[in-house]
Amino acid sequence: MAQPIKKKFLTLLVLLASFLPLLAYRQPAAIAIRVLRTEGRTEPIGIDIVTPRLSWELEGRQRGLEQTAYQVLVASSPEKLAAGQGDVWNSGKIASAQSQLVRWRGAPLKSRTHCYWKVKVWTREGESDWSPPAHFSTGLYKGDWKARWIGLDRAFPWDSVSMFARLSARYFRKDFTASGPVKKATVYISGLGLYELYINGQKIGRQVLAPSPTDYSQSIKYNTFDVTANVQGGVNAIATVLGNGRFFAMRQRYKPQKWHTFGFPKMLLQLEIEYANGKKQVVQSDGSWKVTADGPIRTNNEYDGEEYDATREMAGWNRARFNDRTWLKAEPVKAPGGALVAQLNENMEVMETIRPKSVKEGKPGVFIMDMGQNMAGWVKMKVKGKRGDTVVLRYAESLTPTGELYVENLRDAKVTDGYVLKGEGEEEWHPRFVFHGFRYVEISGYPGKPHTDDFVGEVVYDRMETTGSFETSNKTINQIHRNAYWGIRSNYKGMPVDCPQRNERQPWLGDRATGAYGESFLFDNALLYAKWLDDIEQSQTPEGSIPDVAPSFWYYYKDNVTWPGTYLMIADMLYRQYGDKQPVVKHYASMKKWMQYMRTKYSSNNIVTKDSYGDWCVPPESPELIKSQDSTRTTDPALLATATYYYLLGVMQRFARLTNNRKDEQAFAALAVQIRQAFNKRFYDPGKKRYANNTVTANILPLAFNMVPETAGKDVFRNIVDKIMVENGGHISTGVIGTQWLMRWLTIYGRPDIAYRLATVRDYPGWGYMVENGATTIWELWNGNTASPKMNSQNHVMLLGDLLVWMYENLGGIKSAADGPGFKRIQIKPSFVEGLDWVKASYRSGYGVIRSEWHKDGSKLRWKISIPGNTKATVSIPATSAEQVKESGKAATSADCVSFTGMEDGRAVFEVGAGEYEFEVEG
Repeated sequence: MAQPIKKKFLTLLVLLASFLPLLAYRQPAAIAIRVLRTEGRTEPIGIDIVTPRLSWELEGRQRGLEQTAYQVLVASSPEKLAAGQGDVWNSGKIASAQSQLVRWRGAPLKSRTHCYWKVKVWTREGESDWSPPAHFSTGLYKGDWKARWIGLDRAFPWDSVSMFARLSARYFRKDFTASGPVKKATVYISGLGLYELYINGQKIGRQVLAPSPTDYSQSIKYNTFDVTANVQGGVNAIATVLGNGRFFAMRQRYKPQKWHTFGFPKMLLQLEIEYANGKKQVVQSDGSWKVTADGPIRTNNEYDGEEYDATREMAGWNRARFNDRTWLKAEPVKAPGGALVAQLNENMEVMETIRPKSVKEGKPGVFIMDMGQNMAGWVKMKVKGKRGDTVVLRYAESLTPTGELYVENLRDAKVTDGYVLKGEGEEEWHPRFVFHGFRYVEISGYPGKPHTDDFVGEVVYDRMETTGSFETSNKTINQIHRNAYWGIRSNYKGMPVDCPQRNERQPWLGDRATGAYGESFLFDNALLYAKWLDDIEQSQTPEGSIPDVAPSFWYYYKDNVTWPGTYLMIADMLYRQYGDKQPVVKHYASMKKWMQYMRTKYSSNNIVTKDSYGDWCVPPESPELIKSQDSTRTTDPALLATATYYYLLGVMQRFARLTNNRKDEQAFAALAVQIRQAFNKRFYDPGKKRYANNTVTANILPLAFNMVPETAGKDVFRNIVDKIMVENGGHISTGVIGTQWLMRWLTIYGRPDIAYRLATVRDYPGWGYMVENGATTIWELWNGNTASPKMNSQNHVMLLGDLLVWMYENLGGIKSAADGPGFKRIQIKPSFVEGLDWVKASYRSGYGVIRSEWHKDGSKLRWKISIPGNTKATVSIPATSAEQVKESGKAATSADCVSFTGMEDGRAVFEVGAGEYEFEVEG
């Protein structure tokens, strides 16, 4: 009896063994493919790229998760995709580790094409399941537009085309009949300056202040919406409201040599309907539309505010069968002149709401509301009163010593909203076509006594993901990071502006040279900055000059290096942080043209002679000053221009390699040698081992740019240390230019302790001084609490320099390696600064979340690290040997997916694959 049992048991074992390979093969089912993106967006509609790039993330619990191949399947319908029919594109199995910005290899996409796609990958363990499906669509291409630009090219008696421009909103409407069940309905719209779109009374989309601003004579953005659910059988109404935005400029007939204005608001709209029976219908902007400028929005001016008269509301105006007989006929108007292109960057939205902290009465009937946070957006108000009651809201960043609004630093911006009640119960209102930068709101004319529950602050900026988090054991650093977060998003307005409150709000290039790099750790700003590069290129003159402000709403062509050079640095940031080479390829010729223009026009004996702003906003010697008058604090303009030009030559060498322009690369390198020699001959003092007048900026630039003679680096750095620690008492002394390089190069040269001091000191000058004095954003000036109000914004980001980069890369230790841009390869090497007990940092890259959390406890270091799928990292751990390091409780040298590569500068260096790790060092 035992023999048959034994035989059956052996047979069972054989069967089980035969299944083991299948079980092993199915293991990758634990791999999840998520966050599918097309051109950096999730489910975009209406893009105008014929060969879009696709991206995806890999997730899995196993260590070392790495893609070896992929297959993309793209179908024309969800049903075909589910059936595995790639009738649009089937890539087949492609042997590649690339999972970000994968180039489309199918046929170029036609306009109005809907694409449904999914992807699967192979790893060393086998094949994954298909990802969940994703969707995108193309918009209209040139030649597809049948619509006409319409508007009213004139002002009305209640308007004022003057310095303080007042122009009422224009309301457009049209009824149309849908003849049957709708299969698909899509709206394409460009409403300039700004628009709101309605169908049958319903607002379409969550966007505000759309579309993104451009130089409308060069390019115009249009938006696309799926309105299938909004169009119904029978009579429908489509309607829009146009605000002024940057199209009808905030200042008219004033300094025409400075202000760029484009005319009266106008609109282009095309609604395309596809019926279930296959028939198609187009509703387009043309002379059949009706329009009025005599609606409730009486004026809207970004500087001066918006006024809304609810007694002039037109009930049902955006619904079908409204009586519009008294309205005017819309007039065909001249096109703005720029190329019409799909907007690829996201629109602005209300991204957060905050409640006021208090409402207090000052003068009788005048109340001051404190939001508790400097912000950009508006307040939404609830109010109940009599018909004709008028509530006035005035905005400011701070208060005077007597508790009133401090508005001197806003210059001539009126920043005032007005609301006239209709007197029909509780009313709710917020402005539509302006935004404000503020912490405090003065409320007057409010019926009764306003309470905090009657208001909510709506924070408005470009829709984008918050990608970074950063926290330490030091409260000052944490608050500075928070202030930076609020300041950055305050100034994302379809373009990066300098400030959100006064009569400026301009996209200055110099503010973002290194700032954009730091910002990219906090926000997924790739689309915004790619769009801004287009703005800059479109502002370039035929000769090659690039302005200091782009789009050039102000005509500031001053021909310096440090501000326009931002053009190159932004492209470099997009490649470094996002692995996106396309901006470099797209703008290479324009960047090269500018470099040649500056050299031809402003170079003498290999010294670039032209500079406009110096090391802008160094801490001045007197608290009321804006600019320092002390020559020992200011840096030679030619040094700034020449050093920056030399650095940009290095950037252009990398760009030339990326774009396979080998001759250019050699030419840039040869010129760099000549400029370096001339620079050192002109500015370097070999006896004192310093540059020019020995400012920190004069020394840090050549040090950071590798211009210093080979054996002199330590001596030059010693002068920097002495200047900071001895002359300046351990305080910062750099302006916009020097601060871009200061924190990282202090750390690179072995003095992270000095960088840490600069970041945390709470007396003047420093970022901590701003915190000490109640700042909730970053000031324009180091002495922002005492300087003249003529140039003293309390919500700027230019003085951040490389502080945020230093926080994430040098304290958190999260850095994209040079040989793996876009965080394909990660360099994790934090500075474990004395006085800082712990740091928790995370960053969501295109591959997934990277985490670095370290904690010092006496002589023990505990460090948790997360590496996303399809990436690798180099981890540098302070230790005397590899054997001193443990990972997950055992020797790191024997840990899974951990490889020791050697010792370097007192650190054990390991290469790790994707996964979660816990390192520990005692000693």
